[in-house]
Amino acid sequence: MTTCTFRPTRLVGPRTASSPETEPLADTAPETRFFDSFDGTSIAWREMGEGRPVVLIHGYFSDAYTNWIRYGHAAAIAAKGFRVIMPDLRAHGESGKPHDPAAYPKDALTRDGHALVEHLGLTDYDLGGYSLGARTVSRMLATGAEPGKAIFAGMGLEGLLHTDRRVAHFTNILTRLGEHPRGTPEWMAEAFLKTTGGDPVALLHILQTFADTPLSAIEGFDLPTLVVAGVDDFDNGAAIELAEALPRGRYVEIPGNHMASVTKPELGAAIAQFLTA
Repeated sequence: MTTCTFRPTRLVGPRTASSPETEPLADTAPETRFFDSFDGTSIAWREMGEGRPVVLIHGYFSDAYTNWIRYGHAAAIAAKGFRVIMPDLRAHGESGKPHDPAAYPKDALTRDGHALVEHLGLTDYDLGGYSLGARTVSRMLATGAEPGKAIFAGMGLEGLLHTDRRVAHFTNILTRLGEHPRGTPEWMAEAFLKTTGGDPVALLHILQTFADTPLSAIEGFDLPTLVVAGVDDFDNGAAIELAEALPRGRYVEIPGNHMASVTKPELGAAIAQFLTA
């Protein structure tokens, strides 16, 4: 494993081993496209740039625009010669938001990811995600996806091994909307949910799709892998522990916590640098 730190003026390494005050960079987004996934649910995706495909999956309560386009990450990566493909997860963004619990079987997001890759005919591509998107990447790798490189952003080892803690956290948020004390992590998450216009019913169902990834599987992800997270982000455990568990993991530290780091240009810069290395 190698590790480094992205700072505006400092880069450390290698060695062995949304924020309201941030102004968005993008006011417009690429055209939204749609396809029907494995069970007929409509899945939306957007693309930016031309070149080698890289699929980037957003986090919970978010969407492709907020996670990848709004703060310039997709543009920074596309500028390096990549075709950036960004789906809206089931129950998020412009994708279908069914209220029937039957539409949310275990690993449904994983199956949607595989379906998108098949729909686009991708055979030589890279794959990454932020938070829930990173968890989806893990599940896709564990169920047969074969990208050239992988990216885990905003994710630690615990968040892949033990999803029950995050399920309990978000169940509490979604079943007690309007009751959380101001300034708490739960209140902040609910505020973010309001900014993205999320559907609480559909999002609650998403939690039943979560699946743990065993350590033995993670240790078998033998491909170049970037683990990038905010210096104050421990929402999904310690990112450096995930990097250490991966055979070819590279850890990059950027400014911010779990919500703020996605607004920082260092996120897109770290991904672009990794993909072009």
